[in-house]
Amino acid sequence: MINRVLIRIKVLQIVYSYYQNGDNDLKVSENELLFSLKKSYDLYHYFLLLIIEVTNLQKRILDTRKNKYIPTEEELNPNTRLIDNRFTAQLVENEALNKYVSENGLSWDYEDDFIRMVLDLVLSSDLYKEYLANEDDSYETDKEFWRNIFKKVFCGNDSINEHLQDKSIYWNDDISIVETFTLKTIKQFEEAAGSQQKLLPMFKDLEDQSFAIKLFRQAIMKGSEYRERINKHMKNWETERIANIDLLIMQIALAEIMNFPSIPVSVTLNEYIDMAKYYSTPKSGTFINGILDSIVNELKKEKVLLKD
Repeated sequence: MINRVLIRIKVLQIVYSYYQNGDNDLKVSENELLFSLKKSYDLYHYFLLLIIEVTNLQKRILDTRKNKYIPTEEELNPNTRLIDNRFTAQLVENEALNKYVSENGLSWDYEDDFIRMVLDLVLSSDLYKEYLANEDDSYETDKEFWRNIFKKVFCGNDSINEHLQDKSIYWNDDISIVETFTLKTIKQFEEAAGSQQKLLPMFKDLEDQSFAIKLFRQAIMKGSEYRERINKHMKNWETERIANIDLLIMQIALAEIMNFPSIPVSVTLNEYIDMAKYYSTPKSGTFINGILDSIVNELKKEKVLLKD
């Protein structure tokens, strides 16, 4: 689930923290990187758990109304399509989700106001009205309802994002990426799989996990070497006006270019240029592209770099 885009972001954050803290403890920082990546995987499970919690709250509300002293006809016979949703019922029974939630102590307990806010978003949406009016009462309709709700109501919602960022500082840059994997998971669910439906693994394979560790280590251990090359190509720039984050981005980019021959240079350059546009100044992408391109050409002339 954790892709290389997210890994690069996390490595940048931990490298920045490594230099800011000044303790020079590589192992501590490496453990912090792995912990940060695991928190991204936690968020993935929290998103799935949110669907269950919203449904459970609606059930409690309907039960409370039904048990009023003098309930109305509507309260006695509410529309229960949301709480009877087959996809949610399957998610409740999912063994992989339950195992991870239990082992890692994940819960939306004591966050009733947030869950109520999310439920209100669902109930007030046109998607919910369309769902109630849909005559196709099937598993696929139930699943598609939640996929659309997650995509069009949850994703990008400022109130949800703010709450998640307050809940964990590790999620500030993870939300949009993890949302895409949650949507992918919902789409992949099959009724026939029942409680055995597979969720996405934390890493696609061991290669991605080793990529994270190796990239971080090389960026730090060979940092001085990479900085020398960077400084040599910044003669026409006023060094004191260059953002420190730009230097770190180039340092990590060089670590990737020089230690991962299977990754095309163009892919690496595009990834870090995009990162610079987001984390630094509007002009940083152009600046970093120029410096790195110059270094890559130098490395090819020296035959240090043999890939394109």
